[in-house]
Amino acid sequence: MSAVLRKTQQIRSIFCKTPKTPIFSPCLKPLQNPKTPCFQEPYSSKSSNFPEYEMPSVTWGVIQGRKEKLVSRVIICDYLKSIGIVPDELEELELPSTVDVMRERVEFLQKIGLTIDDINEYPLMLGCSVRKNIIPVLGYLEKIGIPRARIGEFVKNYPQCLHASVVVELVPVVRFLRGLDVEKQDIGYVLMKYSELLGFKLEGTMSTSIAYLISIGVNPRDIGPMVTQYPYILGMRVGTMIKPLVDYLVSLGLPKKILARMFEKRAYILGYDLEETVKPNVDCLLSFGIKKEVIASVIAQYPQLLGLPLKAKLSSQQYFFNLKLKIDPDGFARVIERMPQIVSLNQNVIMKPVDFLLGRGISSDDVAKMVIKCPQLVALQVGLMKNSYYFFKSEMGRPVKEIVEFPDYFIYSLESRIKPRYQRLQSKGIRCSLAWFLNCSDLRFEERLQGAYIEAESSGPSFSMGGKLELPGADMVSEEEDESDDEIFYRRTVSL
Repeated sequence: MSAVLRKTQQIRSIFCKTPKTPIFSPCLKPLQNPKTPCFQEPYSSKSSNFPEYEMPSVTWGVIQGRKEKLVSRVIICDYLKSIGIVPDELEELELPSTVDVMRERVEFLQKIGLTIDDINEYPLMLGCSVRKNIIPVLGYLEKIGIPRARIGEFVKNYPQCLHASVVVELVPVVRFLRGLDVEKQDIGYVLMKYSELLGFKLEGTMSTSIAYLISIGVNPRDIGPMVTQYPYILGMRVGTMIKPLVDYLVSLGLPKKILARMFEKRAYILGYDLEETVKPNVDCLLSFGIKKEVIASVIAQYPQLLGLPLKAKLSSQQYFFNLKLKIDPDGFARVIERMPQIVSLNQNVIMKPVDFLLGRGISSDDVAKMVIKCPQLVALQVGLMKNSYYFFKSEMGRPVKEIVEFPDYFIYSLESRIKPRYQRLQSKGIRCSLAWFLNCSDLRFEERLQGAYIEAESSGPSFSMGGKLELPGADMVSEEEDESDDEIFYRRTVSL
């Protein structure tokens, strides 16, 4: 005999016994027919001896409530389908009690700028109450700087924010950003760029990434501007993204303090994919003849090239330099070493200074030599070159071959360096080369003027890490005797 059958018989034996004493009422009479199964009596159409059985039970109420909810759910789903919303993902979601409430939610979301397609991308937002969830969240977002006109865009990008608690989840993230020195007026901008920050745990990735950047030398006061510029660093894992990139760049010869300065000014470099972009671009530089020992200098001068489609750009520029400037691939490699920004320079811009030099009677071969010696020439404004050349010919009265030998003349400021120093030389009756009085600091120039003899000229400052790091138009500064190569490299990189 099965256990269920035995249990049933036990229940029947208990309830079918004639009670000797009334249990539920003092006037209760014994059953007249003991043979009649007692379990049939409560369902008799006659008045029951157990009045409590005549009242609706708790189970009946639950079943009835479930039926009403089921009917309401079917009506709501039919409404959603009628306006183009697919309710399949809402099976496990508690929906409002009436279709009117759901209609209110849909219309409110549309009012802030969301479309039916946007809702279909994340239909779970329909589980958020307009008054309890949506309005408090949107009000806080507007308060911290998200423009009302862009609230819909924000929700579209990060609809999960509608489920968040303002006090428990949103406020702590904003306080964390303020603690990183992100300006109050920039909070909205940061969150618009990287809205997923609102879902991060403060003690997780955000804290560890910042701690690591500070450990390699990033100034804590620069963290705020870095986050404002590129907030995605807060979502990067140190072990899988930031540290591998830093270790690789250090292996190329870039000191960590130089990397720290690079990251402070261009935080987006941290977002370059190491395996897919950075390493292939470094290999590309080597394949185009860039010396391995100057790779670090090239990167320090123009870190953006790590994220460019470099092979295509180098191929195009190399062909152009060979065709128009008569510079062979080896000469092109030397140009890139000295000024890697040329990979992104417009070819029309390059030709304007070149045409100016050719127009002064300088041969194409000499122009090619000048560009290889001083690639900054191809990025100069022709108007400034004309003024400097006019002063060179009319006031200084020197032969053009001196400019060919020292093309750096054009990158110095005419008013703040060339004229004042030349006038000092004239007052003392000193005759010297362009490099002797231009290619030095103000202090060294004064020392040279006080000297009893003219010291031997040098071809220019030397850098252990590669060529000049100044952008076009910047004054050249020679290295000081008491500075180490590392200090010179550091100083010049910071000026980028």
